Amino acid sequence: MKAGFWVAPEGGEQAMSVMPIGGEPLDETPAGRKISLLATGKAEDLIAACPRVRQLLPDIVAALETQAENAPGRLFDLTEFSSDEILLVEQVTGEGEVAGVVSLPDGIGAQIHESVMAGLWRVRFTDAGGKLVADYLEVSSLPEIARRAALNNCQPLTSGEPPAGAMNVMPLLTEIASRSAAHKPGDAAHTITFSLLPMSPDDMSHLQRRLGPGAVRLVSKGYGSCRILSTATRNVWSVQFFNAMDEIILDTLEIGDAPAAACAAQEDFRESARRLREIEEAYFA
Repeated sequence: MKAGFWVAPEGGEQAMSVMPIGGEPLDETPAGRKISLLATGKAEDLIAACPRVRQLLPDIVAALETQAENAPGRLFDLTEFSSDEILLVEQVTGEGEVAGVVSLPDGIGAQIHESVMAGLWRVRFTDAGGKLVADYLEVSSLPEIARRAALNNCQPLTSGEPPAGAMNVMPLLTEIASRSAAHKPGDAAHTITFSLLPMSPDDMSHLQRRLGPGAVRLVSKGYGSCRILSTATRNVWSVQFFNAMDEIILDTLEIGDAPAAACAAQEDFRESARRLREIEEAYFA
């Protein structure tokens, strides 16, 4: 069995697929050496052709300057933007370290990607056939669709019959059920660290089955990565940290609101407002 809570049935691999926003990359320049279109001679003509983007930036800056960590997000609709306008928005916002997918009913899917400015997100909805149905920027600690989807269609947590090789899973399920039911929005999260709690392979398989798969899958890239998955049990998230070799170094369950590893903090909004204002002044003034 592969290390970590979220393992595929019978030990098979179940790679997390974070879908890139906007399809193929804009160019093939290796990561870390991409040249922004804003730094080329084409930028002036593109900016002149996209007045709606110029008008949008001050509103986003204002939203970042006033956004509170736990407040509802501010949305900026891009659905009717032209391909040039979308290209310019993508050049300004870039791609940050947090991305994910949200599975919704009727084959609808949401792709979310944080920009290089923390707390500013791109959110795209596609139908079952892959057709784009909504596209917007959101200023928030985590897009609202991810929070809602993690809470919708949750199922009651029951312990079931103990597996043959049970060690600690049954009392653990009782603890999870109690804390999940008692959690209120804004409460501190309760973390269960598996390296501190001996669990047999049978324990882990039983735990996975009882919690069930959720609708939200996120990855936060940095030094290594953090993979965050909602479960079908209300307020319960799998949060795993990996090193640069993709080896798990910390495996946890968090019982609470969306894990902090995926969320922008209060100070992020202000710093992002400053950075976006600098971009606006440098290229759009």
